[in-house]
This record gives sequence, C-alpha cells and structure tokens, in this order.
Amino acid sequence: MASLETLLDKDGVRLTVDDAIATVTLTNPAKRNAQSPALWRALTEAGRSVPGSVRVVVLRAEGKSFSAGLNRQMFTPEGIEGEPSFIDLARRDDAGLDATIAEYQEAFTWWRRNDIVSVAAVQGHAVGAGFQLALACDLRVVADDVQFAMLETSLGLVPDLTGTHPLVSLVGYARALEICLTGRFVQADEAQRIGLANLAVPADQLDDAVRDLAGALVTAPRDAVVETKALLRGAQGRGYDEQRAAERAAQARRLRDLAGVGE
Repeated sequence: MASLETLLDKDGVRLTVDDAIATVTLTNPAKRNAQSPALWRALTEAGRSVPGSVRVVVLRAEGKSFSAGLNRQMFTPEGIEGEPSFIDLARRDDAGLDATIAEYQEAFTWWRRNDIVSVAAVQGHAVGAGFQLALACDLRVVADDVQFAMLETSLGLVPDLTGTHPLVSLVGYARALEICLTGRFVQADEAQRIGLANLAVPADQLDDAVRDLAGALVTAPRDAVVETKALLRGAQGRGYDEQRAAERAAQARRLRDLAGVGE
C-alpha cells in the first residue's frame, strides 16, 4: 500500500499524495479557512507541485466551514500585513491591477486541467471566494449542512476569482444572476437539484463519499479520461458539427494508441 506523502504545508494549505490521488486541504479552521493572497499563492504552488502520476485531486477543508470567503482584514484600510490592501489595489493603473487579479486567479484555474479530475468536498459555509474555489473543481460533493453564497455583489464588488463561468455553465444565466445579485444561501438540497452539487450526503459521510468517488474516477484508463474531459470541456464553445469532428479526432487518437499504430 502506498504511503501518504506531504509535499506542501504552508499558509493554510496542505498537499498530500497517496498514489494516484492527491488531497489539498485548507488548514485554518479557527478562521473558517478565510482566504488571503498568501493562501492563493500556496494553492497555486500546490497545483504546480502535483506529481504527474496523480489522476484525481480532492479539495477539502478542516473544521465546520469549507471557506467563509475573503479574510475580512482585506476590507480594512490597513489590509493584511505584507499584502496590498483594496485601497492599494485601487490606486494601481489598469495594467497593474489586471496583473494582480490574474495572479490571484491562478489559484483557481489549475483544478480544471485535462490531466486531472478535481473533486471538492464541501461542508458548512462556502461563501464568496469559498464558493468560487468549490466552483473551480470539476465535481462537488457536499455535506447536508452546506451553504453556498456569492456575496461579492452585495459588498459592491464582483466575483472575480473565476467563479462566474462555471456558475453559469452549471445553473444557467438567470439563476446565476439571481444567486449573485441577492447573495442568498443555496443549501444542500437545492445545490444538488440545480446542478451545483453532484452528490449531497450527511456531514459524517462526506469523507467516505468523496473517497468512494475518487476511487471510481481512477478506474478508467488515464488517456481515455483525459480525452473525454477535454471533449466535454470544449463542448460549450463548439457547434454541434464541430463537436462531432472533435469526437472523431479524439477517437482516432484513442484507436491508434490502443492498436499501437502511429499517426
């Protein structure tokens, strides 16, 4: 049996690897896993540190809340020591502000790489940046106490940590607009019904449910999984005939690979 290996443990983020399954854990339950630029940099580093042998990445959090969103110190004039405050960011020119937000977004982008399947295990509050981090993953399994909310608009901001695209893709434009503009909480039953959650389970069964799903996801041949994920991810941007052509091209690659025939 493979042994659990810790590859990263810093700034509220821990990365462990057990054979083909990696786990990224948010490790600051005392602050409900509130997010900061340091945590985002650690998440980005975790993505770069995932070994090539890993096929599934599980995102989980310690404590009662998955993530309560941004560290509230970021809203104060002083901000977080060593980090730019919102006031500092507002004073930057367009290029500088764009580059900073793009750097923050990197913590949320790597979860959809074609070479891995990412699964968020979400309990308690997943608010704002916490909601967007759960949305960054391919799949979501939620505890029955989950509470999703997108509060950015209520605070005079917009969701800018990559959450808008997957939210619209999952629930449609009208419902995504309503969720964002009202800032209301979406609980487990509704989350599963409208497509935010693949599965909702009692809180004490969350770890087991995610473990079972991760085990099932690694059973199919890796190359077929990578090709299938790429096909599905690209489907929204293609027309019907374009998607048919993409299917043919992907299948040709798989058949040649299985038969050992070069292109």
